Amino acid sequence: MPSFSRVRSPEPDAAILIAASSGRALAAAARRARYRPLLADFFDDSDTRGLCAANRLIEGGFDTGFEGESLIGALDELAKEATPCGFVYGAGFEDRTELLELVAQRWTLFGNPPAVVRRVKDPVRLAELCVVLNIPHPKISARMPSDRRHWLVKSAGGSGGSHVAPAGALRAAGEKIYFQRIAAGEPVSILFLGDGAKARIVGSSRQWVAPAPGEPFRFGGSLRPAGLSPRLETRLRRATQAITAACGLRGLNSIDFLVEGSEYTLIEVNPRPGATLDIFEDRDGSLFRAHLDSSRGRLTRRPLEFAGAGAAGIAYARREISSMPEFDWPNWTADRQKARSALRPYDPLCTIKARAAMPQRARTLVDARTNLILGRLEQIQNKNANIRKGT
Repeated sequence: MPSFSRVRSPEPDAAILIAASSGRALAAAARRARYRPLLADFFDDSDTRGLCAANRLIEGGFDTGFEGESLIGALDELAKEATPCGFVYGAGFEDRTELLELVAQRWTLFGNPPAVVRRVKDPVRLAELCVVLNIPHPKISARMPSDRRHWLVKSAGGSGGSHVAPAGALRAAGEKIYFQRIAAGEPVSILFLGDGAKARIVGSSRQWVAPAPGEPFRFGGSLRPAGLSPRLETRLRRATQAITAACGLRGLNSIDFLVEGSEYTLIEVNPRPGATLDIFEDRDGSLFRAHLDSSRGRLTRRPLEFAGAGAAGIAYARREISSMPEFDWPNWTADRQKARSALRPYDPLCTIKARAAMPQRARTLVDARTNLILGRLEQIQNKNANIRKGT
């Protein structure tokens, strides 16, 4: 395992490179910590531009994922804007660890080293590790099971829920897949910091899905806190500590579980900051700084606390939008689609956020705000259609 003891975490006001499939949440976290984000992602959302010292839209798009030439080219361009103190990554590299190795040759990597990402995203190695650690984990298979009704097909190194489907679903030619037996329970995630040996729990959350054709497990949103029983929370904490120590996890990570009563099943390890950043927002940027520090092997001594409850969900387009109209976005939205962009049905429109004293109230607010945004958009579309018809 590499040693990071000689590398100091950067001081505030430094420029920092960030890359992720969708990087707005990481850029916002960096900005709260008083860093200057230099961001490359696949969306270039309108509010993302306002958060960044500079940003670049990665060509190729979300469907194909990061490619070396376009990614390195974009990062090199960004590095010319301001000398970066290092590189932070989010989702999109789980099956592209060779790109992380290329990046690490140019800039200091804040997060898990490529070898650690490779280890925890290998389904066979993770399943074997869970057996050794006595952590419940679903059976996996490299081949199509004879009774496919009780199995899922997944992309090795996939992230989010879009790559998960019932066994037997059509997959892209050449895609590296595996099969995982369906487990009972509701999805819960533990967000934590690792220093390569120990873990400090940040908090728990529950997730929900927003099914779409061919994507029955597509990510819908998350809610904090998860409201776990003390016994179950203790068991999940112990599993998180064990995985962290065995794999040498560093920085901000999360582990996805399915929970039922006091029982749990570990499903995935996400070795980077993820979608729950929006429900663990802080005012002083302590979470992003803790990510940098723990990547260097220094865990924060004081617990990170988040008052009340938070929820965030994705609003997806209900129908095709040939040209996104000008829109008066409320301040509780993020990842806002740019005007005149084209959207297909079920494409992400924006992220909806809410805070409340209690979790259920926060979730209810997200649902109400989502319906409000989609309703307003539909009114504008219908009005514009009537204008074009001359009615």
